[in-house]
Amino acid sequence: MMKRRQILKASAAALLMAPPVLRAQTHAGHGTPMAGHHEMMGDAQHGAHADMAEALLPLDRMPSQRPLEALPRLKNASSKAGRFKATLTAAPAQKTVANRAPTEFWLYNGLLPGPQIEVFEGDEVEILFKNQLPEPTTVHWHGLPVPSDQDGNPQDSVPAGGERIYRFTLPKGSAGTYWYHPHPHGLTAMQVARGLAGTFIVRAKDDPLAELPEQHWMISDLRLDTQTHIPPNTMMDWMNGREGQFVLINGQLQPRIKLTTGTRVRIWNNCAARYLRLAVPGCQWILLGTDGGLLEQAQAPMDEVFLAPAERVEVMVLTEGNLQGELLNRYYDRAKMMVQEPHTDTVLAHMAVEAKGTPSMPPTLNTLPDLGEPVAFKAIEFSEMEMDHGSDEPMTMSMLQSMFMVNGKVFEMDRIDLSSRVGEVEEWRVFNNSHMDHPFHLHGTQFQVVQREQDGVVTPEPFKAWRDTVNLRPYETVVFHVKQLTPGIRMFHCHILEHEDLGMMGNLEVI
Repeated sequence: MMKRRQILKASAAALLMAPPVLRAQTHAGHGTPMAGHHEMMGDAQHGAHADMAEALLPLDRMPSQRPLEALPRLKNASSKAGRFKATLTAAPAQKTVANRAPTEFWLYNGLLPGPQIEVFEGDEVEILFKNQLPEPTTVHWHGLPVPSDQDGNPQDSVPAGGERIYRFTLPKGSAGTYWYHPHPHGLTAMQVARGLAGTFIVRAKDDPLAELPEQHWMISDLRLDTQTHIPPNTMMDWMNGREGQFVLINGQLQPRIKLTTGTRVRIWNNCAARYLRLAVPGCQWILLGTDGGLLEQAQAPMDEVFLAPAERVEVMVLTEGNLQGELLNRYYDRAKMMVQEPHTDTVLAHMAVEAKGTPSMPPTLNTLPDLGEPVAFKAIEFSEMEMDHGSDEPMTMSMLQSMFMVNGKVFEMDRIDLSSRVGEVEEWRVFNNSHMDHPFHLHGTQFQVVQREQDGVVTPEPFKAWRDTVNLRPYETVVFHVKQLTPGIRMFHCHILEHEDLGMMGNLEVI
C-alpha cells in the first residue's frame, strides 16, 4: 500500500508536474490533440494551477430546478420482431449547459447523457458504431452477458474515423439495469469525463412489476472551469479519481422530480469516482433489484441507498404523507489521498413525493438460481505501491504509472493474468489491501456475493443478488461465486476510471 505520510511529505514541486498522459490527449478538452503516449497532461504551469487551486465554474452558473426530463431513447431501425438495430456515433459536440457559453463534449449521437437503449430478453441486438473522435475508443456493454469479442475490450479498439458492428443476443434471465461507456486502455477516464456514457435496460416479458410507473435517474458528474471547458485530470484526480462540481441527474442540475410511492425507480451511478449515499429525509427506500435484475423478494425499508461507481439499483420510495423535500447525497469517506474535505451533504434534486400507501408487492419478484458448489478458486488483491524512497522525493509520472496494482502487477494488454473454464462455478476472494475504497468490476457475467470479511469478522450476504460491481472498503475481502458462460478474454478491474487507466486491471481468459 502507499504510505500517505510519505506522500504528504513530498515536496510541493510535485504539484508542478501534471499527471501522465496515457494517450494522445486534447488539452483542456478542446483544441489540437497533443501527441505522445507518455506526454505530460498539459504543461507544468497548467498542472500547478490545476492541482493547487483549479478555478472552477460556480454552481449557480448552471440552470437548475427544472422538471426532470426523461432520458432520450435510441430508436430501433428494425421492424422485425425480436430484433434491435441502430447506429451509435461518438463525436465531439458543442453544447451550452452553463454560463451561457458553449462547452465541447464528446457524446453519443450528440446527446448528454447518451441515448437509452431498451430491449427485451431474447432480442438480437445490432449496433453500428461510428468513431468520429480524434482517438481510438470502444463501446463496453457494462454488465451484459455478451461475447468477449463484442464487449468493447481494450484489445478491440475502434480507430479514429473507423466503425464496426456490435452484435449479440440477450439470453433469458438477463433482464436488468445496465449501461455502456468507452473502454480503451489509458483513454477511458477522460472520454467518460467528456460525456460518453449511456443507459441500457433489458426487460423480461414476464416482468412482475411491468405495470408499475417507472422513472430513470442516471447520476453523473461534470467538471467545468471558468471558461466552461472540461479540464484535464489533475494529479489528485489520478490518485483519487475525478469528481466534478456539478452532480447531474439525466444531465440536469438539481432537477425537480415528482413521483408516487408506487413508482419503480432505476438508478445508475455513472460517476468515475463519486460514491452515492442517497437519502430523502422523511422517506424510506425499498430495494427491488441490483445490477443484474430483480431480487427474489423486496427488501425491508431502509433510510438510504448506497451506490459505488458503476453500480445500479431498482427501488421504490415510501413516505407516510405527501412530502416536499430534497434528494441528498450524504457524505461518504472513501479515504482520499492528500485531500481534506468538508463532510457535507449534496442536494441532487428537489422532490415532490405523493403518498399512495405501501404498494402491493408480489411475494416473489424473481428466481435466482443457486450456482452450486465452486470447483475452482481465485484470489485477487488490489494494492497501492510502496513508497520507501525517502520523505523528500516528489511524486513522479513513473510512480503514478505503477501506483495501482492487481496481484502486485500493473495491467499489460497481452498478458493473461487468470484463466477460467466455461461453465465452471468459481469462488473469487477479492482483497482490498489498501486504505482507500475500490469498486471491483468483472466483465461478461453477473456474480453472487457470498460474504464480506473485515477485521476478522465474517458477514454473510443478507440476500441473493446478481452483481457485476461490488465495493471493497479498505482491508476488506469480498467473496463471491461466479460462472462464465462463453469463451474469450474478460477484464476485471477497479471501476474508479483513473485507477483503471493507470493499470488496476487484469485479463481473464475463459477457455
